Order: sequence, then structure tokens, then C-alpha cells
Amino acid sequence: MARIYISLGTNISPEEHLNAGLLDLQQYFGPLQLSRVFESESVGFKGTNFLNMVAVAETELSIAEVVATFKRIEQANGRIKGEKKFSPRSLDIDLLLYDDKICETPVELPRGEILFNAFVLWPLAEVAPNLKHPVVQKSYLTLWQAYDKQRQKLWPIAFEFPAELQPNITLSTL
Repeated sequence: MARIYISLGTNISPEEHLNAGLLDLQQYFGPLQLSRVFESESVGFKGTNFLNMVAVAETELSIAEVVATFKRIEQANGRIKGEKKFSPRSLDIDLLLYDDKICETPVELPRGEILFNAFVLWPLAEVAPNLKHPVVQKSYLTLWQAYDKQRQKLWPIAFEFPAELQPNITLSTL
């Protein structure tokens, strides 16, 4: 059984799409451990703020099967295949870590943006503070503590998770 770390982000009907994405993830992967939900300014383009978080799950699926599942969930939530990289998103789901695998295909693992984007690193540090990045060999908490907090604006928000999700989640905070 592999432990996977999943980044979720949205800035189109964000509460609706984030909750729908979490319910779909729960359907495919079972109980989830969740970071808090964070609001952040858009990165790479001018747009409305995003909601971001990280979820942790376990799976027997391969990396390719996990990524294909994420793409199905995104498309079910209005994500248009082939959208520009820096644009509004109904739902963006990315595989950050698959155990401690390091690879380039079928996706880059660990995902490169872990080290560069506050909206990925802070929630990841919440759910896995003592886990070490398999390449740089520093804990996610240490990486977050060293991160230049002026680089990107990010703040935790109160968020109402759907009742169907609540019995099967564990919330983390840092």
C-alpha cells in the first residue's frame, strides 16, 4: 500500500469544487488526512484567489493509475483538457508524493513545485511535518520554516467540509 500526497487547488466556484473533489478522492481512496484550507493569490497570472490544500491517502494503484484517476475527477468537475498552465481552474489535482519514489515519468515525483510554492509547501508541512523530501533530505517542516514567506501571500481560512466527508477525514494543523 502506497501513501500518496495530493495537492488540490481551485478558483472557480472554489468551495463547491474543492468539496466535490474531496468527496471523489474519498470514493476512490477511502479515508483522507487533510491539511487546513488556504487562500492564496493567483501565481503566474492575474486572477481571483485560489483555495488550496493537501490530502493524504493510501492506495494500491500505480502512479499512472493514480494520475489517471485525478484527471477523471478534474474533468468531472469542469476542468477542460489542454487549458493554459497559468489560468483559472475549476479543480486542479496533482500528485506530490508517492511514498518516497523519485521519477520523471509518468509524472515528476516528488513534484517540483513543493519547493517553490507556498500553497503546496505549507499544507504539505501540516500533514507531513517530519517526512523528508526524498531529494533534498530535509523535512517539510524545516523547508517551510526556511521558506521566504514574503514570496507568496497565503493564509489559512475557515472551511466547511461536507457532512459525508467528515467521518472519514483527519484534519491536521501546523
